[in-house]
Amino acid sequence: MSIKITPDHLSRAAVVYVRQSTMSQVMGTLESQRRQYDLAQAAEAAGFRSVTVIDDDLGRSGSGSTQRPGFERLVAMVCSGDVGAVYCIEASRLARNGRDWHHLIDLCALAGALVIDPDGAYDPRLVNDRLLLGLKGTMSEYELSLLRQRGIAARDSKAQRGEYRFMLPPGFCWNELGKIEIDPDEHVAGVVRLVFTKFRELGSARQVFLWLRAADIKMPVVLRNVQIYKLSWKAPAYHTVMQILHNPLYAGAYAFGRIAQKTRIVDGRARKVSGFKKPREEWNVLLRDNHPGYIGWQEYEDNQKLLLENAHMKKNCSRKSARGGRALLTGLMRCGRCGRMMRVFYGQAKGNAHRYQCRGDDACVFRKNRTVVSLTKGQQFR
Repeated sequence: MSIKITPDHLSRAAVVYVRQSTMSQVMGTLESQRRQYDLAQAAEAAGFRSVTVIDDDLGRSGSGSTQRPGFERLVAMVCSGDVGAVYCIEASRLARNGRDWHHLIDLCALAGALVIDPDGAYDPRLVNDRLLLGLKGTMSEYELSLLRQRGIAARDSKAQRGEYRFMLPPGFCWNELGKIEIDPDEHVAGVVRLVFTKFRELGSARQVFLWLRAADIKMPVVLRNVQIYKLSWKAPAYHTVMQILHNPLYAGAYAFGRIAQKTRIVDGRARKVSGFKKPREEWNVLLRDNHPGYIGWQEYEDNQKLLLENAHMKKNCSRKSARGGRALLTGLMRCGRCGRMMRVFYGQAKGNAHRYQCRGDDACVFRKNRTVVSLTKGQQFR
């Protein structure tokens, strides 16, 4: 037993903190988990009055971007002054970021609690021990950054060759050679082809969605968060149709890195939020003619242009397609001053008269010969 463990420490409780970063480690790396739980026996052998095991953070990362209720519970117990020692298998189990690590060390110093690992016992109140603990925390944080950097570099290198595997959308599968090919299931491939055929015919993703609904055609959907590729059939959804039309994989192009993550500060902690689409020029990888597709690349480009023109709520100054309504130029007429699309106001008298007004600024009214443009039914605009 270390001479740093005094009767004052033994009169208080010992806390064993157990953590593994991912659920796959929890299920597969059992030896590391067993070694951490064995620390409870080491604490009992050292003579501590009671031993508490905190394993609430199994499957949670210690990088600081994930909430850890177990670590918060540990901090609260140390602050109460009832903890004489904190047991951990190594510094990286307690924290992988400097903020959590140094915060815990400061609290242990104030409460007079030791930090104990298989290498020895450390008293944060002592300068030398504080230095060693600081180095352990810094190395733990650096190790995580280094492992992440190596993993990302290897992943991107493989993706540059079109060999990095990821979950494919409906209509594709990986073959034995590691190449993307069209799904041999004719039912799945047929529905995907039908979406592109109806879009060429109708020219609108919403109209394709409504047609699929009216025809009661089920669509294949890939289930996420599963260990293996699993497909299910569901009623058509608008976002499902849009995902098929926007995905360059259907045009025979290998695309990787189309979605970005952003970091936000929530309650003083960094939180990563994914799902932000990146412009095409910022994609990590785009390899055209990589595999057989359902459409050609030129048709994909034309589809993207048409979808953009159909999106009336985006890019106010870009060209748009016409919309429904009694007014002849709904969705087409633009303000001569600012270039924004004009808003249509229908008259009250028999509902035939209507006028156009700027969408961006109510004070900016389109005028011709210094009069507001008003059209009645059957009248042409010149």
